Amino acid sequence: MQIPHDTRIALDAVVDLVNTAPDSMPGSAPADGLADVAALTAFARDHAISDVTHLGSGDLRAVHAVRARFAEVFAAPDAAAAAKLINELVAAAGTTPRLTDHDGYDWHVHYFAPGASIADHLTADCGMALAFIVVAGEHERLRRCEAPDCGRAFVDLSRNRSRRYCDSRTCGNRLHVAAYRARRKEAAG
Repeated sequence: MQIPHDTRIALDAVVDLVNTAPDSMPGSAPADGLADVAALTAFARDHAISDVTHLGSGDLRAVHAVRARFAEVFAAPDAAAAAKLINELVAAAGTTPRLTDHDGYDWHVHYFAPGASIADHLTADCGMALAFIVVAGEHERLRRCEAPDCGRAFVDLSRNRSRRYCDSRTCGNRLHVAAYRARRKEAAG
């Protein structure tokens, strides 16, 4: 699946945004990865979200609301449900597609209006990135980790859509080692 650079960046941002929610890691102590304005500022910086200026508590509340809606997209049972949610999100953000070339990147499309809030920026760009996944007939690539003690969101970009865990080095390895030990214990009798 070919994904343009800016769409990939937006997909990474939406996954990271959804995974900041306290309920993204079942079985662990609920901690909000965006608990305060400082965390939101760091998120914006770490994801190179352009056109973001001073952030306040109103921005934080708005981003929390958008995060919850994006989590619904990852939980959508089918493409039609995901499309309905994405359409609502993108419409609410007042998307304004425009071509831009900044920060050393070639021409690409921004979907947020100049001066948009960080919530509208994330909603527009991330919503459109998710829309492209649905349009490509790839809704099933929007997943949650199958490890029983995890629930992190991810986009399965593997060639054969076979990825089951948010990170094969942690969740996947942990489950494979546990299964191996259980088999060895059973064989030892």
